[in-house]
Amino acid sequence: MENVIAGLLRDFEDGKMTRRQLVQSLAMAAMAAPAAAAAAQAPATSSAASTPAPWKTVWLDHISYQVSDYKASVEFYKNLMGWEVQNDTGTRQATLKIGDVGGIIIRNSRQPAADSQPTPSGRPPVTGVIDHISFGIEPWDTDKVKAELERRGLHPRPDMVGENFKSFHVKDPDGWDLQISNKTKA
Repeated sequence: MENVIAGLLRDFEDGKMTRRQLVQSLAMAAMAAPAAAAAAQAPATSSAASTPAPWKTVWLDHISYQVSDYKASVEFYKNLMGWEVQNDTGTRQATLKIGDVGGIIIRNSRQPAADSQPTPSGRPPVTGVIDHISFGIEPWDTDKVKAELERRGLHPRPDMVGENFKSFHVKDPDGWDLQISNKTKA
């Protein structure tokens, strides 16, 4: 993680990225760190996939979220999380800005049939699932956050770890687990 941060700072100082891009990159790196740590602990294999690529990831462009009703999901995240709609096709997908952190594309899903075969390009049908993403919010007042989530009929489930980490899990319109927390920095 230190190497990633050092590289991002070097690119910023060399004028290769704006301050906004630096902040977005740092936020995304902090969000990705737990997944990278888990992947690093996975058992090694002898396939080509286990050898390092000749490049390093330096930017997370966006999160792609496939849903059953993109308009309902856009309204949910816009109103609850304060995300700004940047582009909306009106029929299939919208791109939202997540504060100074990055962006997300919310689109109607490609739901494969029960007997789906790989596409002509050889790609398997979409079957991946993201367990959840946690977004930190400010200002944080545990009682007020819980009350607002309840006011919206979201049935918040508390997930409090230690003295300093406070959060609630709720379900979005597609039943996806959204965690909202007081953590706003790495």
